[in-house]
Amino acid sequence: MAGCLIETGDEGVTLSAQAVKRLLEKGDGDAALLYLALLRRRGTVPPRSLAGELRWDRDRIEAAEAALRQMGLVAAGREAPPEPAEEKPDYQRADVAERLERSEEFRALTDQVERKLGKKLTTPDVAVLLGLTDYLGLPADVVYLLVCHCVERVQRRSGPGRRPGMKQIEKEGYAWARLGIDTQAAAAEYLRKYAQRQGLLPQYMRALGLGDRFPSPSEEKYLLSWQEMGFPPETVAIACDKTILKCHELKWAYCNGILRRWHEAGLHTEAEVRAGDKPAARRSPAASVPAQEDVAWMKKYIDQRDKGV
Repeated sequence: MAGCLIETGDEGVTLSAQAVKRLLEKGDGDAALLYLALLRRRGTVPPRSLAGELRWDRDRIEAAEAALRQMGLVAAGREAPPEPAEEKPDYQRADVAERLERSEEFRALTDQVERKLGKKLTTPDVAVLLGLTDYLGLPADVVYLLVCHCVERVQRRSGPGRRPGMKQIEKEGYAWARLGIDTQAAAAEYLRKYAQRQGLLPQYMRALGLGDRFPSPSEEKYLLSWQEMGFPPETVAIACDKTILKCHELKWAYCNGILRRWHEAGLHTEAEVRAGDKPAARRSPAASVPAQEDVAWMKKYIDQRDKGV
């Protein structure tokens, strides 16, 4: 066998005998190649993220992934990709140039993003796009929707003409990948719900007595989480009032604690909170005084006992 193989000197990958048997019995070359690519990455990336490395279209890699699942060689659930700093390939200038040269779709995406951001992308900028399409496996049309979303979000918060950095776009891309947003339909549904939630934010800000200003990123996280828990602005206003009475100012964490307790108790609407959050009723002084007939009975009982009746 030594006379047939050429030793490359690279770090090897190991296939179990059972895995080799299943691959040979299946006879699916694409599945075998995808399995080798996954082993090379030590299983730290989702199979679909290797489409760029293997130079396959989406249908081809999905078919190979399905074959591996059928053979029991990859997990049934889609694994979340690692954070950007962990296992992402370090794309160099040559990688970027090679992809721009051979992929018309990637060139078109780069041109569209440059127009949207109003600047010429640097090699590291293009490497971010390469990571989103090659490493995460997001289609080019989804990546463009992602960029548009990031631009609109920054302009809404900071004013016209402002643009997001590529790191912001990359971070949002990882969030989309974790949520499984990898088609135009999924992106459109996410953006519809996002716009709906954003449209409600002014009502929550007014309920908190903060006027019409746009919430800061940290404030926005609280407001969106309260929306997701099912609290309307009116209930948030009650929690805010209780917070100010206790802390003499709006403390977001304290207000969040109140709302979390109500959420755990199943209290969300204003009526539910007012009915369920009342303190235990105290017995009034009059209620502690026995009724007149009870006093008469007790007096009669004592008199009879004293007389030995």
